[in-house]
Amino acid sequence: MDPDGDLNPDTDDLPLRANTNHILVRHYVLDLTVHFDRKVISGSIVLFLEPRLGVRTEAGGSQDGFTSKYKEVDALEDGKKELETTTAKVEKMCGDAESIQSSSLWHTTSGGEFTLVLDCCDLDVSKVEEVDVTSVAPMLSRFPEVPSKKSGDVSRKPQAAFIQNLISMPSSQWRQQHQLFSLCSRAPGAQDGSTLQFHRDRWSLQVRKNGVTSPQEFPCALRICYETKPAGGSVRWTKDQDNRVCVYTAGSPINNRALFPCQEPPVAMSTWQATVRAPSECVVLMSGEEQATVPAEDGDTHFLTWNYYVTMPMPASTFTLAVGHWQQVTAEIPPELEKGVRDGTDCGKTAKLGPEYGQWTEAERVCRLGSSSSEVVKGSPLQTGSRDQTTCVDSAFCYSSLEDEGLSVTDCSGMVDDGISCSHGDYPCRFTERSAWSQRVIPHRVFSPACLLQKAQMGVLKLLPQCLAAAHAVLGVHPFPRLDVLIVPAGFSSLGMARICHEISHSWFGLVIGARDWTEEWISEGFATCLEDIIWAQAQQLSLEEKTEECDLKALLRWRRLSDELQNSKEELQILRPNMEKTGQVSESGSSTVKHALNPEKPFMQVHYLKGYFLLRFLASQVGEQQFIEFFQLFVKKYHGHLILSQDFLQMLLISFPDMERKGLTLSAIYADWLDQPGIPKWLYERSAVWSQARLVEEVKAEVIKWILLSQSHHGKSRKRKRMEPKVNYKELTSDQLVMLLELLLEESELSVASLRALQRTYSLQNQDAEVRHRWCELVVKHAYAQAYGDVEHFLIHDQAMGVYLYGELMVQEDPEQQALARHCLSLVQEEMDQSARRVVEEMVL
Repeated sequence: MDPDGDLNPDTDDLPLRANTNHILVRHYVLDLTVHFDRKVISGSIVLFLEPRLGVRTEAGGSQDGFTSKYKEVDALEDGKKELETTTAKVEKMCGDAESIQSSSLWHTTSGGEFTLVLDCCDLDVSKVEEVDVTSVAPMLSRFPEVPSKKSGDVSRKPQAAFIQNLISMPSSQWRQQHQLFSLCSRAPGAQDGSTLQFHRDRWSLQVRKNGVTSPQEFPCALRICYETKPAGGSVRWTKDQDNRVCVYTAGSPINNRALFPCQEPPVAMSTWQATVRAPSECVVLMSGEEQATVPAEDGDTHFLTWNYYVTMPMPASTFTLAVGHWQQVTAEIPPELEKGVRDGTDCGKTAKLGPEYGQWTEAERVCRLGSSSSEVVKGSPLQTGSRDQTTCVDSAFCYSSLEDEGLSVTDCSGMVDDGISCSHGDYPCRFTERSAWSQRVIPHRVFSPACLLQKAQMGVLKLLPQCLAAAHAVLGVHPFPRLDVLIVPAGFSSLGMARICHEISHSWFGLVIGARDWTEEWISEGFATCLEDIIWAQAQQLSLEEKTEECDLKALLRWRRLSDELQNSKEELQILRPNMEKTGQVSESGSSTVKHALNPEKPFMQVHYLKGYFLLRFLASQVGEQQFIEFFQLFVKKYHGHLILSQDFLQMLLISFPDMERKGLTLSAIYADWLDQPGIPKWLYERSAVWSQARLVEEVKAEVIKWILLSQSHHGKSRKRKRMEPKVNYKELTSDQLVMLLELLLEESELSVASLRALQRTYSLQNQDAEVRHRWCELVVKHAYAQAYGDVEHFLIHDQAMGVYLYGELMVQEDPEQQALARHCLSLVQEEMDQSARRVVEEMVL
């Protein structure tokens, strides 16, 4: 077979090569070591495979004669000891390199043999071997129908039967299942005389076994030994705000294929376990449940071993990893760290510390550990099958009582029995646990560099309980039993959308419900953008009038941003459903492409956030805001654990509200107006005129007039004839109002130096949130206000993703001082910048 098919390597589409229609990875076991000195992650990954044709067992089918033999976890402990020496042998074998055949030889010697194709790039693969699971003694003693190991093809069939039964174990026995996966992963390679051949090209790893011509005959357990590359696109090696080394998954367009060989298509949902060794002074955070409350020492190597796992099948893109010298944020700052926090000598931050989240720089904002398709969604999809699983780590988490804070209590306990039951495959699901429905605040942790502990405490840790409780009130049961939050380094790419409520929303839309076709990013990002406003209003306990006013102001700001983006971008990048009627379709093998995923402009576009958000606001306006929220709850209960397409959401909405179709709002009409065409729908033009007259906007317009008059009053004045400045009372503005104020002032062709100085002083603009400071920097550059160039430099260093286009504004002015500033800032951050941002900036500056 030719895995390239008809892919054109010169396009900006991302190929998904994995042949998921032939064979699926059902479970991964990773064994990795982090090497900061070489900037690589090395180790192995074991894949447990299931053929798709004629072999697959439906979840929930009968497993009689298999699961009954694994009732005692303790009985497996002896097997661990027996495998200690085997593990050492496995580690040695991974160091033995096997030559990779040339591309031409690979394609001319297939002989009709079946090829396993995995998504892979920027990895040095040294060995691929079949794992001999029959060598694991504890398994054989409890599985009598598997004969002892024999040579040739006879031994492969019982291995396949055993792996098939292992994969099919019921969720109630997930602990036993994970123990068995772990034991299998440490078994030696098969010694039947046959070998596995493998080949690497730009986007894939391809594996064959001599004489094997079908997925059913292919080995069901493979071990791949490999090492990442320092410049690999899936992880970033950089320094945190304490100037200490760290590495984390970067939310790259290529997702995790440069971290481990995997099946990237969303339909290839799997569970996983991971063991990660890192220097003893580091903390390892992952999108999974920790197996122990403390990491284990790795002999006398000065490394610690961390173990994580997940029990809910999820796409490989949701796997996240962060390793660094993080500190856990607590209610009180440890005395030994207090001086460093107070001094902040390693941070270089000038922003005021304050109780509001908005006062953080963009680089310091939160990132949940977890991931949706194209972004580092950083949440912790951590599933447990019973109550005792979470209690083992309770001491490490923060809980809060909300009754004292005046937040309403929503009783969702009755929702479990209202007629909608789980329709997903078998996994330990919190939606079936009555206790989960009443748990408004799940356990949560916050990690940050030492110099940001106090800001993280005030700006994140104290907000999380309200935000989590509000999300529960809006959407119901939390899909995952805990949440980790990490304050990411300055180079992290996020473009100002990473609000706490936005990221919490991804637990529902992005993780427990995901897009079946990656081109439909709006299903994750548009939903999270819409829900962040609803959840934040609930967290603040706003009245209906206050909520409406705030939402209208935010809508106008987003409209202006979307309108500007659509005027300055290619039409093909503006479409929310670029594959149109072919959305969700794949080739015979299961391979496909993600349209425009590699376009260098795409990471900096927000159309999927904003146009998707406006589509949902439009739909809410047709059925009523509260009814729309209640529909969200029903949709989550029906589709949690599933991958969806736009039509799944829209069809259920149209069925639930039949009046919409009677008014002419059909599925095809929504596609035509919102999803399949570039540009802006008519409704949005009309609605933006209403938003522009909202009370909070009118307040801003009145302040703009004051500033314009102040600027005009300085024209023609000389330094020698200064008059007393007229005293003007400026209204206190919210953060969103400040953004609007600065955007409107940016439309003015002239502003005096004195007015700019007064503007900066009145609102302490250098200490505001990143959205405000971004507009302020644009104003500084436009009017060449040299006294504030320090603010521009600070922004470009500490808010690197949002500062990308600010470099362009510095260069386009053709002012030598501004151009020198751009080159200077780039030289300071070039090595730690996000790769996509770096390429764009270098093209503008160098």
